[in-house]
Amino acid sequence: MRVAIANDLPLAVEALRRVVSSARDYSVAWVAHDGEETVRRCISDRPDVLLLDLDMPSLDGVEATRRIMAQSPCAIVVVTSAVEASFDKVYEAMALGALDAIDTPRLGIEGGVAGAATLLAKLALVSKLVGRTPAPAWSPEVTGAPVGASPREAPLVAIGASTGGPSAVVDVLAALGRGFPAPVVIVQHVDLAFAPGLARWLTTQSGFPVELVALGEKPRPGVALLAATRDHLVVGEDRALAYTARPRETPYRPSVDVFYHSLAAYWPRPGIAVLLTGMGRDGAEGLLRLRKKGWHTIAQDERTSVVYGMPKAAADRGAAARVMPVTDIGPAIRERVLAARSAP
Repeated sequence: MRVAIANDLPLAVEALRRVVSSARDYSVAWVAHDGEETVRRCISDRPDVLLLDLDMPSLDGVEATRRIMAQSPCAIVVVTSAVEASFDKVYEAMALGALDAIDTPRLGIEGGVAGAATLLAKLALVSKLVGRTPAPAWSPEVTGAPVGASPREAPLVAIGASTGGPSAVVDVLAALGRGFPAPVVIVQHVDLAFAPGLARWLTTQSGFPVELVALGEKPRPGVALLAATRDHLVVGEDRALAYTARPRETPYRPSVDVFYHSLAAYWPRPGIAVLLTGMGRDGAEGLLRLRKKGWHTIAQDERTSVVYGMPKAAADRGAAARVMPVTDIGPAIRERVLAARSAP
């Protein structure tokens, strides 16, 4: 896998170069020292993954991400000297298409690199997402019968997203509005470290209450619950939410497919399931299973997707009853929920 490095600090570049070169299947494609150069190099020689610093001359990492994803999309991992101090910028970059963010590895006094294992783990995941390492197949193991639901109960809204997802989720939630009479559950590919800040960011940006899923919690109207661990979110036959490490082999964590398959097995009545922008294929099979169970399924269209991977996979499989711009998805959900509540 060809890895590009964008960083203006020589010690940071050397640390990143050592980590990338230490892995047998990775190589350094090129190094850029400012934002403008990074955008140009991505256009002329697109890497498999870009390790992008947030604070660089000429263009910062947020604007560089915006331009790269518009002109020559590639997998971007934000690498910065202080992730915790840069959460707002990190979420902006993720909303524009960055996959993840980590602290910059540091050279040790004896030549070692602190943080090398974390970066290599991120690169291994990205390698699977971009197709450089085949992702193993898996089969869901959820079976059982759901408990009954009240005929007047509002349908559940399930949303899955990945690359560029935070911005798309904001668009959908803002259109639902406060006081929305149905429960919402969101599975966004995000590292555990960023989940609490992402929930706050989504709330601030959309005006819709977003909370992290607590073990054993049940979805409730007017609140969006966000998956919040490195494990997968699932629903049980009692409609309570839980986390599970299985399947361990899937590269997507938390996995949209795993959650959607659990909904198909246990949720008591058809709801509305959405698949937003994202790299890879996660969610497509689960969305198809939900459609076959009577759920109304929606996929984001290509024009408004930062990366048309996950929704395209769903559309190609016939998993989406509707494919539409992200700005239309929230109003369509709201209209359907209100119609379901007013039906005799």
